[in-house]
Amino acid sequence: MNTMLKLEEVAQFALSIVLFSQLPFAWWWFPVLILAPDVSMIGYLANAKAGAYVYNLAHHKGIAIMVGVIGLLTAQSSLILAGVILFGHASMDRMLGYGLKYPDSFKHTHLGMIGK
Repeated sequence: MNTMLKLEEVAQFALSIVLFSQLPFAWWWFPVLILAPDVSMIGYLANAKAGAYVYNLAHHKGIAIMVGVIGLLTAQSSLILAGVILFGHASMDRMLGYGLKYPDSFKHTHLGMIGK
């Protein structure tokens, strides 16, 4: 099952690349921005609960889709870009085994413990 989940995330990451390719931005913006959502780890400077909340907000695919759709409906290419980057980043993280965080520890994710 783990392999199936990772393959699903690979497909979703590939979708983010395809969607990005349809946007009016130079190709190099994708690799530059793809790690930007990890800035959300700054919440862990406060404590694990705040860190998990901020991190999960930036890594929630539903929020990524909502941002992208709002951009589409308002013809704001920067919002579409933000949605695609958030979606692609969340897929990439999950493909690598980094899931949404529980409030007790950064390593405790919905995919299991990081490092096991």
